[in-house]
Amino acid sequence: MLTPENLKAKKSQGEKIAMVTAYDFAFAQMAEAAGVDQILVGDSLANTMLGYKSTREIGMNEMLIFVAAVCRGAPNTHVVADMPYLSDKDPQTAYDNAMRFMDLGAASIKLEGTPEGVIEFLRSKDIPVCAHLGLLPQTAENFKQKGKTEEEARAIEEAAKFVDSLGCFETVLEHIPEELGKKITNEVKSVTIGIGGGKFTDGQVLVMHDALGMHQRKLPPFATKFVDMFALGTDGFKKYVDSVKVKP
Repeated sequence: MLTPENLKAKKSQGEKIAMVTAYDFAFAQMAEAAGVDQILVGDSLANTMLGYKSTREIGMNEMLIFVAAVCRGAPNTHVVADMPYLSDKDPQTAYDNAMRFMDLGAASIKLEGTPEGVIEFLRSKDIPVCAHLGLLPQTAENFKQKGKTEEEARAIEEAAKFVDSLGCFETVLEHIPEELGKKITNEVKSVTIGIGGGKFTDGQVLVMHDALGMHQRKLPPFATKFVDMFALGTDGFKKYVDSVKVKP
């Protein structure tokens, strides 16, 4: 399993890091077998697995179930557990919830933004933290690209330097201009993982359902579909239905 130190070493050696979301035992097994570096159990499961419109609609109870399943399916892979909305509302609450994830086998936790005092407290307790900057789905009013104005770009850059100084080993940069992603990557010691952050970040993360083509919705502009699993699965179900309906 890659540790935060291993991941930082990859950055220093110029080796790209592949992260993907996964949410259950079976797909975690596939991701590990494929050799992904990290699995993110993202709160995006609210949309992809549970059909909610917003990631704000799930909490710790649901996240614990999915994180446990992924850890069982990929015991040799670095699993990042996403802190759901309000689970990090204050330092002690964040620590208590982070420990629940770590006790299940997660290697680190991810949280959005820079909630006051939270990252500092988690790091003082030796909890490995992956930060998340740029577009923040839990609190965003819209899903437009962030950092397009000079003021907004400067704020994201300063936040990246801040979380780096606090000891975050990794930062997800979501839906920001490529040049900003490149600049931040060159300025911080922590690993940068882009999702719409351009090709110059230290690694990339994709939502499993986008990468595997598991739905019919339009992909975000920064996502790539590598296989059409929706079509494959539908075809398989049709063949099953046909086999059942064949008269003896």
